[in-house]
Amino acid sequence: MLKLKPRRDTYTLKDVETPNLFKEFFPYIEPPRIFFDGKYIPPQPAKNFYITDTTFRDGQQARVPYTPDQIETLYKFLHKLSGPKGIIRKTEFFLYTPKDREALERCLGLGYQYPEITGWIRANKNDLKLVKEAGLKETGILTSCSDYHIFLKLKKTRKQALEDYLAIVKEALSLGIRPRCHFEDITRADIYGFVIPFAIELMKLREESGIDVKIRLCDTLGLGVPYSEAALPVSVPKLIRALIEEAGVPEELLEWHGHNDFYKGVINATVAWLYGCTYVNTSLLGIGERTGNTPLEAMVFEYIALKGTADGMDVSVITDIVNYYKTELHERIPPRQPLVGEEFNATKAGIHIDGLIKNEEIYNSFDTLRVLKRPIQIIITDKSGTAGIAYWINMHFGLKGDKQIDKRHPGVAKIYKKIIEEYEKGRVTPISNEEMLAYTKKYIPELFVSELDHLRDYVIKLMSHYIEDLSQEKEMSTLKATKIRPVLKKFLEEHPYVQFIYIVDAEGKPVVGLTNDIEYLHKFEELLKTETFENREWFKVPMKTGKTYTSKFYTSRITGNLCITLSIPIRNKYEEIIGILGMDIKFEDVVKMENGSYEV
Repeated sequence: MLKLKPRRDTYTLKDVETPNLFKEFFPYIEPPRIFFDGKYIPPQPAKNFYITDTTFRDGQQARVPYTPDQIETLYKFLHKLSGPKGIIRKTEFFLYTPKDREALERCLGLGYQYPEITGWIRANKNDLKLVKEAGLKETGILTSCSDYHIFLKLKKTRKQALEDYLAIVKEALSLGIRPRCHFEDITRADIYGFVIPFAIELMKLREESGIDVKIRLCDTLGLGVPYSEAALPVSVPKLIRALIEEAGVPEELLEWHGHNDFYKGVINATVAWLYGCTYVNTSLLGIGERTGNTPLEAMVFEYIALKGTADGMDVSVITDIVNYYKTELHERIPPRQPLVGEEFNATKAGIHIDGLIKNEEIYNSFDTLRVLKRPIQIIITDKSGTAGIAYWINMHFGLKGDKQIDKRHPGVAKIYKKIIEEYEKGRVTPISNEEMLAYTKKYIPELFVSELDHLRDYVIKLMSHYIEDLSQEKEMSTLKATKIRPVLKKFLEEHPYVQFIYIVDAEGKPVVGLTNDIEYLHKFEELLKTETFENREWFKVPMKTGKTYTSKFYTSRITGNLCITLSIPIRNKYEEIIGILGMDIKFEDVVKMENGSYEV
């Protein structure tokens, strides 16, 4: 364990009678100020850099709470992104509600080593019991350290706050739980009058217990600054070095938790690493209270830039996370948000588009397709030209090689003409992706699968399973109408969107046919009596291939409904084809009946 430094005795608690609110820094009637003491300290990077996550704690305080299923999904993403070395080291969970505990149990059940699941509690023993019951090895404990919180919120003195904090830490240690003290509002705290003395006492408890006590430096209002020459309490470099050098806290027990109120969330976290703090705390997409936390994805890229390697992190998972937030969580991500916004790697200037077409490295800082699974995007305006329009189409649809659309394609010229007409009428805004899709669908329709084709695929996928099971019913191979009829009747009752169902023998002669549509029953029966079906595609194809046949959409000559036909061979015990089972399906009805689950 770390040996006590003699200079620790220099710093003792200053139990002041009135709070020190640092009004010269934070006048309140005006924006915060930054003061410089002229004392430069050089960077001393931590030996290891790690990322921690607060998506399920601080991140949940800024949005609609996640469901247990959503938390489990996001936790899986974090695990995959983290890689085998566990660069995303930890993530913290609430423990208070049944949903909190369900999410916790589901994620613990996955058995992942990283990110390690930790707790977050208030500084009281009842909360600590929840951590013990959950079987967690580490928990964060809220230990506010500024006089704003101690005097004005908790209504305590510094001495009372310190004693209460130390008591809960001792209780955690007695239970074998690693405490992580969250020094809330540290950038408005008396560093040498409270923070350093508090940290020294924590290190003493660490030595006595043999259990690590961690410290999270919480820049609660985003007031920290990255300048080493700035004065305490706002200088992030001086804060980190003071905890290490004056309080004797090992760098691997320090964690930075920043907010982005003044646009310094990322740079402050980076500086924390560079001045000896091992961990930086983040949230997915930076979602957190007010302006949010340090974005996790940003620190992934900072890590790569500083270390020169991803160390096994699967960076492409960031785009999977973004898509999940947009499609499943309905989160509105600002289009210009770095790395994750819709327009992050997009350009609209004509001269830039021309450069991209010649060589994408001119206006793209890295291969976004390879790293993030995100092709370069361009925003179409009247300056884009036909080359820009062709480029947008090729990128949006992923067209390569011979499949690429050339700028001389007639459809591209028509789209360009329509766009120019828009701007000639006075338009000043870019053409949206939705508008471009509409233009492309109208003038280059071959790139789109029609809605009917989507419906057909849906019906085929749904009904193929049903018809296959039905064909294997033991009554089918008898080719006896009396035995087959009850089975088909039951099937029709369960699947009323089937218009007609029928069986013919190996020569195409009808064996039996049923319908529940009384209006057309007579016509259907007459058809079965007067015709054979050996020349129909639904008969010939499965007889020849032995596989299920699916038709294109057609209009039924009996009912006038838009239908699709499926047919499948009936086999005997020797696997010989002895007949064909067919059914005509009213596709509109099948979509409506199946719980409205189809989506175009």
